[in-house]
Amino acid sequence: MHGGRPRTDWGMPTEALLDRFLRDLAPLRPLALWAHGSLAGGDYQEGRSDLDLIAVVPGPLGPRQALRVARTHRALRAEPLAARLHCSYLTPATTGDPGRSHLTWAHDSLLRRPVTPVTRRELHDFGRVLHGEAPAALLPPVPDRQLTGFVVRDQRDYWRPAVDRRRRWRQDAWVDLGLLTFARATVTLREGRLISKKEALDELPRLGAPAEVVQDVARRRYGDPAPRDGAWTERRAGLTRGYLGPAIDALVARYG
Repeated sequence: MHGGRPRTDWGMPTEALLDRFLRDLAPLRPLALWAHGSLAGGDYQEGRSDLDLIAVVPGPLGPRQALRVARTHRALRAEPLAARLHCSYLTPATTGDPGRSHLTWAHDSLLRRPVTPVTRRELHDFGRVLHGEAPAALLPPVPDRQLTGFVVRDQRDYWRPAVDRRRRWRQDAWVDLGLLTFARATVTLREGRLISKKEALDELPRLGAPAEVVQDVARRRYGDPAPRDGAWTERRAGLTRGYLGPAIDALVARYG
């Protein structure tokens, strides 16, 4: 691997997995492999964070190439952290449309999903080059209007309806991602910049999020990940939903 900042913060298991993955990608002749998300943004927690990657290959990505992608990822299953490695596959002909869905390996299966304006801006601002060309060489820039429009729609059309689905909020992942995404969206709309999950966690108290829920997120992300009892899970769900519903409504009303 080459390019980007020094990667000593990643840990040996992460380095080994990424090296193996890049070697195994060789038959697809990748033009670039990039890291985004926590892996690129300086808040990566080995064993807890996902490894979010984007590969650009010559294409086209037909059924035969999709099968090769699936085999490549399945061959990694014995590697530590492999279940957390997610990768979307673009071609030079398909990079331009942020609404277009791309072949993606995530959660141990093949699916199709877009590479959103937030991900694209991350790649331009602080993406790490693991192989080949830099994002600026292959990926169109993200206008501010496109970024903020996506952030508002994501809060309004995805997260706000999700708040009303009570059972989801008993799960750690929904609490963590819902709160952190809201804080990151607020800063992006207010200041026009992207922030890490760690910065979002620091921002949540200033946004009025329930202190005990914020402390719980911090504990599981940076300290003891052991679950607490069911009574706390129910209380946390109520606190989170009670905060996020009005907070999202106010954010969308201001910037929508």
